[in-house]
Amino acid sequence: MKISYFFISFLLLASCGTESSQKEKGEVISTVVANDENEAELKKDLSDVEKEETKRLADEANNVTSMSFDKLNHDFGNVKEETDNKTVFYVTNTGKKPLIIESVSASCGCTTPTKPEQAIQPGKKDKIEVIFHPKPGQLKEQNKTVTVTANTEPKMVVLNVKAFVEEKKN
Repeated sequence: MKISYFFISFLLLASCGTESSQKEKGEVISTVVANDENEAELKKDLSDVEKEETKRLADEANNVTSMSFDKLNHDFGNVKEETDNKTVFYVTNTGKKPLIIESVSASCGCTTPTKPEQAIQPGKKDKIEVIFHPKPGQLKEQNKTVTVTANTEPKMVVLNVKAFVEEKKN
C-alpha cells in the first residue's frame, strides 16, 4: 500500500484551507480518503474472514451432539459430617456424534465429581460419580452443584446434590 507524496500533500493543503473556518464555528471535521485499491483489499480481507468464520461454525456444528441424564438432582437425605456420600449420574449420548465430556466441576471442595475419560459413542451411556464429603462444622441443609461441560448444545448442564448434615457424635 503505497501512498504518494502528492496525495499526502493534497490532504495537508485541503485540511489547512478549511481549518480556520472550522475553528471559528467550533466544529471538527474528519475525513478519511481511501483509494479504490485499498477499498477492494479491505473488502477481500473481510470476505476471507467471513468465510473462515462460516467454516469454523460449520465444523463446530458438525462435532456437536446431545446428551441426557437419568436424573439432574440427588438428595442424600440425612448424613453425618466427615462421611463419604456417593451417587452416580448416568449420562447417555442421544446424538449422532461421539460425546466428549470436557470437564466436570463442583461448586465446593467438599464435592468431588469424576468424569468419563473416553468419548461416549452414540446411543451408549457412562457415569459421572459424585462424592459429597461434608467437613466438620458444615451442618444443616447443604446444596451443591456439579457443572458438566461437553460438546453439546447447550454446552453446560448443572447437576444438583443436597443433604442435611448432622453433627458426628464420637
